[in-house]
Amino acid sequence: MASAPGAHTDPAVPGGPEGRQRILDEAATLFLQRGYAATSLRGIATAAGMKAGSLYYHFASKDALLEAILLRGIDVMVLAFRAADEESLDSGGRARIAAHVRAHLAALFEHGPYTAAHVTTFRTAPSTVRGAIVPARDAYEAMWTRLLEDLVARREIARETPIGLSRLILFGAMNSSLEWFDAERGSLDAFAETLTQQFWSGLSDLPVDRLPARDTRERTK
Repeated sequence: MASAPGAHTDPAVPGGPEGRQRILDEAATLFLQRGYAATSLRGIATAAGMKAGSLYYHFASKDALLEAILLRGIDVMVLAFRAADEESLDSGGRARIAAHVRAHLAALFEHGPYTAAHVTTFRTAPSTVRGAIVPARDAYEAMWTRLLEDLVARREIARETPIGLSRLILFGAMNSSLEWFDAERGSLDAFAETLTQQFWSGLSDLPVDRLPARDTRERTK
């Protein structure tokens, strides 16, 4: 990933490349925990063990720092998608969806705060930062769109499937789990499997006209 505007990786500047990475790590954690507005450059510098002025050797502004973090989050998701694609390309449709759901959740829960900060911070980020990030977000979403379109072309999901809406529903389910799922107490594999099953087959495998009728007493309440 390209360096953010104003960033330097010359080892001669304070902290050098290791210092830059330390700033990114601490800032991603603080943005995730406190939010962008409530996190100051001074607080990030303190967490990184350096003077506030030293941050400007690496990043021109707090916006530039946030942009670098959000792009890093997208990079992690893209790499996870590509790995899942390579692993499952010759599998059936359900197995492919399962691999990608697991990969996306792993990116959220198992690869540090960058991806989580992206999900929770993007919509409240300054408009200039969002504008810089949108092309990368769109490219990642397009990868999922192509996956679903390929499954339609292979007749593994219905031709009438609303691709865009289906992708948004799945993304909503995966990304919102950051608010309630505890990966240290629950099984991410089991969660991914449940989510895949509900996305792939719905809550029932039966066609609507074969579902049992609701109790008439329920309808009259």
